[in-house]
Amino acid sequence: MLKAVFFDLDGTLLNTVPDIQACVNASLEKFGYPAITYEQTCSYVGDGAKLLIERALPPACPDLDAVYEDFRVRFAHDPAERTHLYPDEKETLAALKERGLKLAVITNKPQDAAEAVLARFFPADFFDFIGGDTGMFPCKPDPSLARYAALRLHLAPAECAFVGDGEPDARVAINAGMCGISVLWGYRTRAQLEGAGATRFAESFPALQKILEKLS
Repeated sequence: MLKAVFFDLDGTLLNTVPDIQACVNASLEKFGYPAITYEQTCSYVGDGAKLLIERALPPACPDLDAVYEDFRVRFAHDPAERTHLYPDEKETLAALKERGLKLAVITNKPQDAAEAVLARFFPADFFDFIGGDTGMFPCKPDPSLARYAALRLHLAPAECAFVGDGEPDARVAINAGMCGISVLWGYRTRAQLEGAGATRFAESFPALQKILEKLS
């Protein structure tokens, strides 16, 4: 029986790419590197901030660590003016909470940036667990953080669904032994997600709610 829903953040709970692109480009400009496009940003996100910056820079760039640190600090303090929720999201999340499901966030975004952007869109303690990249666990698709979250919530992995828009999310659900649901409003196509092993898909938050209600 389903007792919790774990959500990816970027491209699943929030459309953050416009702000990510702006912060990446500000850091690239500071160090004299060319800007990246919106399409490039969409293709680069999902595997953690360090890999995002590595992909945005020339191969074997000697400034990788410096640009990454500049971006990490810049993004953690960004006002998220371009970031927004998806249609019907708040109503769906409220309905899931009313059913007694625990809600958690598992993201490859740095922990401080994840907490900051979520605080701008959701009340305090809305999520039962927020897990980002702290260096304690490997990034998704490694299942360690997802399994740790389940342990903190006193649940078995099989009692949790993992919802995300990327290949790492589809794979972490498989790796963690959770029910995976891939959403199609994010930054990847259905074909890309199927290539990562995804078998359940939701085209909107109301459609996701129906899938989760059947599972619970």
